[in-house]
Parts: sequence; C-alpha cells; structure tokens
Amino acid sequence: MGLQKSMEEVSQQKKLPLVSLNHVSYLCRSVADSVKFYEDVLGFILIKRPSSFKFEGAWLFNYGFGIHLLECNKPEDVPRKKGPINPKTNHISFQSADVCQVVRKLEEMNIEYVTAVVEEGGIKVDQLFFHDPDGYMVEICNCDNLPVLPISCPLKRQIKSEKIITKLPSGCRNNGAGRFRCGEGVEDQMMEGLVKDMMDISF
Repeated sequence: MGLQKSMEEVSQQKKLPLVSLNHVSYLCRSVADSVKFYEDVLGFILIKRPSSFKFEGAWLFNYGFGIHLLECNKPEDVPRKKGPINPKTNHISFQSADVCQVVRKLEEMNIEYVTAVVEEGGIKVDQLFFHDPDGYMVEICNCDNLPVLPISCPLKRQIKSEKIITKLPSGCRNNGAGRFRCGEGVEDQMMEGLVKDMMDISF
C-alpha cells in the first residue's frame, strides 16, 4: 500500500499536459555546415520547413524529436563557444545502444572528442562529448544504465565519482561491445529499477 501510494504521488505531482520533447533550436553561422554535421555525424534527416519564415534556417528530424537551425544575421551573433571540450557546459545528450560504434565514426571523421565515466553503486555510465560546427556540445551516452529515482520520495543518490579521460573506454577497440549495454526497453528498465529501489527501503 505504501509503495503504491508513493508511486502515485510521484506520477501525479504537478502534472502538466506535456507529451514529449518536440525540438531544440540552435543559432548557427552556416545552416549548410550545420545540416551536413547533423546529417552525416548524428543521422538526422532534413525535413520540410514552413515557407512563412522570413529568415534562413533548416529543420531536421530523427529519434523522435527535431533540431531547428537558425542562420544568424552576422557571425558575431553566435557566441564563440568552441574551445577545449568541457563536459560541464550546456549540451544535448543522445542515448546510444553502442557508444563504441560512435567513437569509431568520430575517429573516421577526425572529430575531436573526450570521454567520461560516471559510477554509482557499481553501475557505470560511459559518456562521449564533442562539438558541432558552432561549438555546441553534443553528448552520447548509455545513461539508461542508471535507474531514474525521483527525489520527491526518499530515494536520493549521490554521484560518487566522475572522471574525464582522453582515451577510449575499455573494450571499444577489441570487441566493439565492451561494457556498453543495449538501450532497448529503456522505460521498462527505468521503472523496474525504481520499483526495486523503493521496495528495498523500509518505511
């Protein structure tokens, strides 16, 4: 009874009629360069954009959401963010079923990247960071390894360690699989992990 009540409270609290992420929008220096990046590197598809817009831009779509590119009026309108790759900046993150495959693709395309590992309770999450043509940060990860634990109930966890490394995660070159786990059934895994953790708590 206590478990059921807690989960209902978490799901109903401050509920809004939101459905999903629709798109993210970026101001860019060159729409053509950015379209090529998101198509060739991340696999987005160029889609029709409403003709009523009075400025240059492009819409791309994949993975259930869109990226909207807006061409700036002059180059100085876009902050020069590109520099050393720092994961502790604003970024968009993509869940991947095979982080090693993304690493190989970035290397083939000579795109600079850094990797990081987050560890929590014996679970490891591998992260991969790189820049788009305007310096906006992109992350690739297997973050579904970690359960989603709402902090509105007594399930609080503290990230124990996060370290930035400049070499490939273990297993990337040898077998293409390493310790990266496929992201199929992400929602089911998250809910199963949440229920298990809640049942381990004594109320």
